[in-house]
Amino acid sequence: MVEPPQLDLERLRGWVGREESAEDRCDAARVRQLAASFDMDTAPWRDGAELPPLWHWIFTAPVTPLGAVGPDGHAARGGFLPPVPLARRMWAGSRLRWQRLPRLGEPLRRASRVESVELKHGKSGALVFVKVAHELRSGEAPLLSEEQDIVYRDAPLGARPAPNPPAAPPVWRDTLEAASARTPARCTLVPDDVLLFRYSALTFNSHRIHYDRRHCLEAEGYPGLVVHGPLMATLMATLAWLQSGRRAPQAFSFRAQAPVFDGEAIEVHAAHDGKALARTEVRKADGSVAMAGEMRWA
Repeated sequence: MVEPPQLDLERLRGWVGREESAEDRCDAARVRQLAASFDMDTAPWRDGAELPPLWHWIFTAPVTPLGAVGPDGHAARGGFLPPVPLARRMWAGSRLRWQRLPRLGEPLRRASRVESVELKHGKSGALVFVKVAHELRSGEAPLLSEEQDIVYRDAPLGARPAPNPPAAPPVWRDTLEAASARTPARCTLVPDDVLLFRYSALTFNSHRIHYDRRHCLEAEGYPGLVVHGPLMATLMATLAWLQSGRRAPQAFSFRAQAPVFDGEAIEVHAAHDGKALARTEVRKADGSVAMAGEMRWA
């Protein structure tokens, strides 16, 4: 397969080693907003409480001036991340390890570094994978480390999909709290544009695929708004954490396998092995797996 002529891999690899950092506070008000969006009780979330796994993604998000935003709503390419000339950008997976969970009210500092830029080929053509390493600290205390995989690929030529119908409320058919008592635990929901808007706002994520339906249909060839990969991963991790009795995990990893669009019914699953491992999945209505993950306590 011939590489697209505009894809200069050696130039893109010049971004390896690039770094950025951000500071924030583990703010209880934002945590209560996310808990409310998950239909969870907001009362327990006060300063000093442990932050559930993956909820740290609503903090230390990059803050990009509007004039530095690219056409897809993200920061214009060529800053921290390389200027990959492929239309679609997705969060493909992560591997995380905790030293301890962050606590509400404490300061946070994220340090990030571009680790690698690799070219692969799939059925849809060229794929560029960018690996980014993150370290989260509170003062001098290390909290967690994460390796994040970002994949870029081209939009299909001439794609004009029929738009998905809007999701009918209510978004949740069951709540995470209610589902947590089951073995295996399961939560069924239909992500809609309200949930996607809230998560985009909480993570300061202006990527247009999550809120701009016209951009999804006309520019990127999707049939609807794209449900955030981190949102689905957070649902998986939260369900496994609740099912375990809110035990702080040591590690979590996930891999996206298929996109989910607003208006699609999904099931979030978590099943413990009775020891130190829980397997998690997001399943689509046809039974296929959209995302899979594992949470470990040892």
